Amino acid sequence: MQQHLHILGICGTFMGGLALIARELGWEVSGCDANVYPPMSDQLAAAGITLHEGFDPQHLPDDALIVVGNALSRGNPAVEAVLDRGLPYLSGPQWLAEAVLADRWVLAVSGTHGKTTASSMLAWILEDAGLAPGFLIGGVPLNFGVSARLGDGNFFVIEADEYDTAFFDKRAKFVHYRPRTLVVNNLEFDHADIYPDLAAIQRQFHHLIRCIPGTGRVFTPAGIPAVEEMLELGCWTPRETLSVSGGNADWEASLDDPGASHWALAAPGGERLSVSWGQRGAHNVANALGACAAARHVGVTPAHAVEALERFAGVRRRLELRGEVGGVRVYDDFAHHPTAIASTLRAMKGAAGRQRVLAVIEPRSNTMRMGDHRAALAPSTVDADAVFWYQPRALGWSLDDVLAKSEVPATISEDIDELIARVVSESLPGDDVLVMSNGAFGGIHERLLSALADAPQLAS
Repeated sequence: MQQHLHILGICGTFMGGLALIARELGWEVSGCDANVYPPMSDQLAAAGITLHEGFDPQHLPDDALIVVGNALSRGNPAVEAVLDRGLPYLSGPQWLAEAVLADRWVLAVSGTHGKTTASSMLAWILEDAGLAPGFLIGGVPLNFGVSARLGDGNFFVIEADEYDTAFFDKRAKFVHYRPRTLVVNNLEFDHADIYPDLAAIQRQFHHLIRCIPGTGRVFTPAGIPAVEEMLELGCWTPRETLSVSGGNADWEASLDDPGASHWALAAPGGERLSVSWGQRGAHNVANALGACAAARHVGVTPAHAVEALERFAGVRRRLELRGEVGGVRVYDDFAHHPTAIASTLRAMKGAAGRQRVLAVIEPRSNTMRMGDHRAALAPSTVDADAVFWYQPRALGWSLDDVLAKSEVPATISEDIDELIARVVSESLPGDDVLVMSNGAFGGIHERLLSALADAPQLAS
């Protein structure tokens, strides 16, 4: 009898990827969500997975194992129906650990920033080396075209998220994965809706470290106080350090140009390699360094890893070029934390040279809505030539103070049409428009490209 999995919150990046893997395993898969939009909805539809809009209990099948996403809480009608009807349920990370990861060599990429890109790089390096890894990533690597797959080999690459697991399991998701290879990209305060302070997040990372065998390997950036404090809680696994442009580390990278399109890799043992690739920014070099190091732990040489990186196509919604009109390029990026905003703008500015970078930003994450990052927002945009802030109704606080402290020209719009009109009126041939949000942002990218096509100053 075919097994049936019904996923509550199926259009999240993690849960959608889990659905794709379950289909590969031969499960019947269905699910529901309140927010259904591409790219995940397109992937699910292409895999033949039935989607229901909303959380109506009538969509709950009686013969299914229910997987509950971490965005759902008590009071949700589907959750209440699962409990009332006594349906079997578990979390996504638990299902993945039991059904997929138990017999695999798990390579996990963790940290506040860069998880999606670094795990995409790592999966591609292993793929290019013929290892046919499985993976589950919180984005769509363009080399694969999907965010998750079962894979044919022994290795599984996972983006290891520190967000909590489910309403009934408040541990970080990544403690379920039991990796043998772990990359910690960085460590900052985030997820203010879950964690009261940085120490609480460090404690979760410590729980992850506790699960790694002594024959495994941990890769961390050198000289980062928050990371060092976390490791001081205990580490029983050999560690290798990573550093970009400075610091004494086992793995080092040095940039040859401001945009980081060319850089040099120094691997343990003295091997030095030159890299020329299509990615931008020092933050992506840091991602690549961790991916190269993790890949060597499973037998891929640094030389082969570098060759693969030069063919790495990037990740959807990570500095993704969405189109060009009248010499104005529109990019999409997932940046939703001040550090990520600053890193992305720095990368754009370094690659742009003299041309202008116009930033269009929606502060949308739970931590943003709570206002925990508000003091860092204005400083995060210093590399933009102009900033167009969108004030969502759900933000809960005013962006006026951010505007007052901005070192670059900035405006606030409460209406997306007004926002688009402002961006279009300021755009000139040669500009890069960088849209940053961790949501759909009202389909702004296509609407912006359409409006740019009618801008008189861009007419040929």
